[in-house]
Amino acid sequence: MLKGIPSILSPELLKVLMEMGHSDELVLADGNFPKHAHPACVIRCDGHGIPELLEAILQLMPLDTYVEHPTLLMQVMPDDPYRPEIWDTYREIGKRHEANGLREIQIDRFEFYQRARQAYAVVTTGETALYANVILKKGVVK
Repeated sequence: MLKGIPSILSPELLKVLMEMGHSDELVLADGNFPKHAHPACVIRCDGHGIPELLEAILQLMPLDTYVEHPTLLMQVMPDDPYRPEIWDTYREIGKRHEANGLREIQIDRFEFYQRARQAYAVVTTGETALYANVILKKGVVK
C-alpha cells in the first residue's frame, strides 16, 4: 500500500497509467462492452463502477489540454429515448479534477469501438448503467 493512492486502483492499473504517454487513450468500459472491441491490454475491475474509477484515475492522470475533446462518450443510438444520467455524474467528477471539466464529445458507437481497439488499454468494469463507456486521452503532467 502507498499513501495518497486511491485503493480502488490496482497495481496493474497503476502500472498502465504510469506507462501511458501524452495522447494515449484509456477506455473505461461498462459491463456490456463487447469483447471484440478490446485491445491487447485489458484490466479487469469487476465489481466496480465507472464513476469511482474515474474519480480515482483523475486524481492521478490529467486529461489532454492540447485537444478540444479529451473525453469521448458513446453516443446514444438513434431512436433510443434513453438519457444517460451517468454522464452528469462524470461531468461532476471532471469539474473536481480538471480546470475546464471533461470537455467531452459523443461519438458513434462503431467509431467508439474502433477507437477502443486502438486504445492503450481497456478497463472492464461491473458498471450497469447504459451508455456508460468513456475514453480518456491522457495529458501532460505539469
